Amino acid sequence: MITKRIFLAAVTLVSAAAVFAPPVQAADQVVRIGWLRGPNDITLVKSRGTLEKALSAKGIKVEWAGPFPAAAPAFEALNAGSIDITAGSSTSAIAALSARIPLVIFAYQKMASGSEGIVATKGSGIATIRDLAGKKVAVNRGGTGEYLLMRGLETNGIDPASVERVYLSPSDSGPSFAQGHVDAWATWDPFLTIAEKAYDGTVIADGAAIRSDNAVVLVASREFAKDQADKLQLVFDVIKAENAWAVANKPEAGAIWAKEMNVPAELGAKIGENNAVPTTAVSQSAVKQINAVAEWYAKSGIIPAVPDIADGVVELK
Repeated sequence: MITKRIFLAAVTLVSAAAVFAPPVQAADQVVRIGWLRGPNDITLVKSRGTLEKALSAKGIKVEWAGPFPAAAPAFEALNAGSIDITAGSSTSAIAALSARIPLVIFAYQKMASGSEGIVATKGSGIATIRDLAGKKVAVNRGGTGEYLLMRGLETNGIDPASVERVYLSPSDSGPSFAQGHVDAWATWDPFLTIAEKAYDGTVIADGAAIRSDNAVVLVASREFAKDQADKLQLVFDVIKAENAWAVANKPEAGAIWAKEMNVPAELGAKIGENNAVPTTAVSQSAVKQINAVAEWYAKSGIIPAVPDIADGVVELK
């Protein structure tokens, strides 16, 4: 039987402190990748060893940095010149572009509706987003959690001032949710699955109900994308192949992600179902979706102005 104690340990491990690679001058035949301990394509290729195998055949070495607890510190490492490539959400990439971090988005993966949402505690009396008025909701400031909550409130015509936002990191949100210090939690996988399965939480709205336009994106430093475009394409080719494998083998992919995230194997099937979705190059429609989120961010005061999303994208095959 999986106890709450086990899951509290698991969620802490998921958000463990990042291991930062020291800033070094990138060698011509080295690709430095920052990985997040989450259900994304970079975690998959790292675990399966396919990227090292493919690039070593071309005389290219892969160096890993991480795990990073979230996209923001990974983007900081990219800005500092410590890594060349990493992953994050489109919301985090928008914030980074707004802060003038020199990155470009090279891959786009629209998040499945089941991989993000708002979950309420058992006994809170919350059954719908409308019931959040007068309640406390855990979110990560300026990130996916705050986006999901604010977007959900807007979609349902709820005054944001009627809901108390409690700004917590995912590692702190889990225990607060489990102990009833907050009434609900706006979050994403694996935290959403953990909250539902370990803490008897009830998902009151998924990404579709919230009308979320959020996505997982892969990013590279602008310098790397410009000067080593051939290596970036090689990396993307491997990622596309691994992503196709994951989409065709969701339970197996979920089992890998569960292991890499240090969460119980019993959650693997659902994590795979939620997160093994197609990754593509950044199309014009994807640019429009990212820009729509950026406009919403600016309108909501989360960022001061809409960054040039089209300029923050590189088109790969």
